[in-house]
Amino acid sequence: MARSLAIGIAGLGKIARDQHLPAIAAHDGFHLAATADPAGGIDGVEHHDSLDALLAARPDVAAVALCVPPQLRYGLARTALLAGRHVLLEKPPGVTVAEVLALDRLAAERNLSLFATWHSRHALGVAPAKAWCAANRPRRVRVDWREDVRWSHPGQQWIWQPGGFGAFDFAINALSILTEILPAPLRVTRSALDFPANRETPIAARLELAGELPGEAGLQVEAVIDWRSEGDPVWDILVEGAGGRLALTAGGAELAIDGAAQRLQGPGEYADIYDRFAALVAAGERDVDPAPQILTADAFLLGRIRRVGPFED
Repeated sequence: MARSLAIGIAGLGKIARDQHLPAIAAHDGFHLAATADPAGGIDGVEHHDSLDALLAARPDVAAVALCVPPQLRYGLARTALLAGRHVLLEKPPGVTVAEVLALDRLAAERNLSLFATWHSRHALGVAPAKAWCAANRPRRVRVDWREDVRWSHPGQQWIWQPGGFGAFDFAINALSILTEILPAPLRVTRSALDFPANRETPIAARLELAGELPGEAGLQVEAVIDWRSEGDPVWDILVEGAGGRLALTAGGAELAIDGAAQRLQGPGEYADIYDRFAALVAAGERDVDPAPQILTADAFLLGRIRRVGPFED
């Protein structure tokens, strides 16, 4: 049996503790060797205040997972790649598309694996939804993506600062699914963004997107995104195709075709992510798809801005 790779984690916030740590602990291909976070570590694991210190102290750490806010990812990823380490990036992989492309070039030059993860693409319903869309020529898509930011990002101020994405921090998950399952590239045609009076990123958005299928009139997508929704989150994608209707709900975890719930099997999002990362490292390959971030950037470029009431967490 191949020896597992020593991996380090930079950033020990909610996503690292809820998802990355359990996924690594359960994976045969990796073992957690050290962590880096100025706010402190976890019991029983070697800890450093910075990624630089971790890399210097542990040359055996072959890979690092970066779970820091997006404003910090480029610098830390570049540091890790220059130190000869494979890198896994939480989503979104950077604050700009140019950052992501630059990291991809650097990884290629260094013959290192770089994995820009989109965790929602690994939800159980996404692969069968993609197969259905390939066979049923989708025409209209409706996205309803709503949650309460106070529940999902309590007290996290970086989301409201430039590079924090605002509501697109969670809505980019919907865009990552769309760009995975639909058989035509998408482009943003209209965007309306609600900015709280006291914030620098949007709290809600309405998007229209389009794509062209060969021999078809076109594919139309409407998306409603809102970070002010109280109650249970809604993460739904509804697709009308030539062969019927598909509902991909619960962020891709549930799938119904023509009203019939489908039985889904698989390891789960983050277990699948680490399976993919292990395969990339073993093959010396990279997986960096900027499409969801390009659509996000275009939504900002085309966005008609409306100022709404202040938001206080």
